[in-house]
Amino acid sequence: MKRPSSQYLAFAAVSLIALMAAPALAQQQTPVIEQNSVAAHVGFLAGDELQGRGSATRDEAIAAAYVTAQFRLAGLTPVPGMDGFVQRAPVVKTTPSGAATVTVGGATLMQGADFAILTGGLNPASGVVTVAADPAALPSGSETLMIAPAEGPGVRALFGAAMRSGAKLILLRRTEALATATGDSGSRDPVIRLADAMPRVGPVVLVVAPEAYDRLAAAGGTAAYDPGQSEVEQGFTSNAIGWLQGTDPSAGVLMISAHLDHIGLRSDGVVMHGANDDASGTVAVIELANALAASGPHERSIMFVAYGSEEAGLLGSRYFVQHPPIPLTDIAANLEIEMIGDQDPQLPAGVMMMTGFERSNFGAALKERGALVGPDPYPEQNFFQRSDNYALAVQGIVAHTISGWATIPTYHTAEDTIENLDIPFMTNAIQSLVEPLKAMADGAFTPEWAEGGRPDAN
Repeated sequence: MKRPSSQYLAFAAVSLIALMAAPALAQQQTPVIEQNSVAAHVGFLAGDELQGRGSATRDEAIAAAYVTAQFRLAGLTPVPGMDGFVQRAPVVKTTPSGAATVTVGGATLMQGADFAILTGGLNPASGVVTVAADPAALPSGSETLMIAPAEGPGVRALFGAAMRSGAKLILLRRTEALATATGDSGSRDPVIRLADAMPRVGPVVLVVAPEAYDRLAAAGGTAAYDPGQSEVEQGFTSNAIGWLQGTDPSAGVLMISAHLDHIGLRSDGVVMHGANDDASGTVAVIELANALAASGPHERSIMFVAYGSEEAGLLGSRYFVQHPPIPLTDIAANLEIEMIGDQDPQLPAGVMMMTGFERSNFGAALKERGALVGPDPYPEQNFFQRSDNYALAVQGIVAHTISGWATIPTYHTAEDTIENLDIPFMTNAIQSLVEPLKAMADGAFTPEWAEGGRPDAN
């Protein structure tokens, strides 16, 4: 038999070395986030077929199944100890009658025709009426407050003050902003709570048509709110969870998350697609799962989570913290991604905001490594406390949320659609997180709260 030539043996040796080195070289390359992939994922999640992924609905469960399928394709596994990729949280859904009434003196108003429910409309409420002449200085100790806010952005602050007033029933004279907030005035959207949680206690807040409001204010006396007969049913919400095993069990776990639900199908038939809020963040979790799995293995294990029922009161993250699939003390840091579908005009081109940026060293470390993130330009909005990161932060985990444009005009409107997303911005934003998160996953950084940065659990 003819012996191989020396040139052939040399070529084979070089080829073998190259093949052995290929995985290491592949790990050194930064995976590329493709616009087409981003658009494809968001096209499914925010498409008409899922009808807005309403909290604790079948559509939300389908969205969770889609996310877990993408986790599996990326090479993720269930979290050790879980029997699958989905954590189901039992919930109770209470559907209002849609035929509530308010009576003051001899005047009776009907839900839909005369008023809409902003919050707390499941329980009866009554009390003597106080008309707040100055909305900037609400009286305390009133049983029923009637408030006529001015048009403009100050409604949010007024609402917060009214909620803290101690009143049992609050009637707000409708403004354009309040009309947008209540949407369909005849809504029978269910109120959802975790099955092991007590029903919420708080004031009934109604948005009243101007003519009807003026009629009640003139009548005075005692107001009585009757919610009508509600329907109660059991259900569940879905957290999709994937696991990328690390090489060093002592290095802690990096957690990347978003929420996969939105408002769903309104009772007037309008689909609230939730393309930006938060299909965009869910797509980022999927893309980062692919990128970090392709560039691994990493020292730290990485857990990817898409929560259910954020829109119903952060229920998915609350359940996750109450029933953690791993000890919470093992989680080194959590990055929540929400509403990265467009650019905030107050921020530099391409940059996202991070809530509570100054509270820890996490944001600065991401930025130093190339992440397009910066401080939150809206500290007065308290966004740090209003997203899924907060449930983990109060447990001591360094946890923040990043957003593209947190005050975007399409927020919670029917205009939050795929057509109104900036896919190139979104793709570039996700891409900027890949290398910094790789560095975090490889144990080169210890997330820590700044002095006074950790929120009080109470």
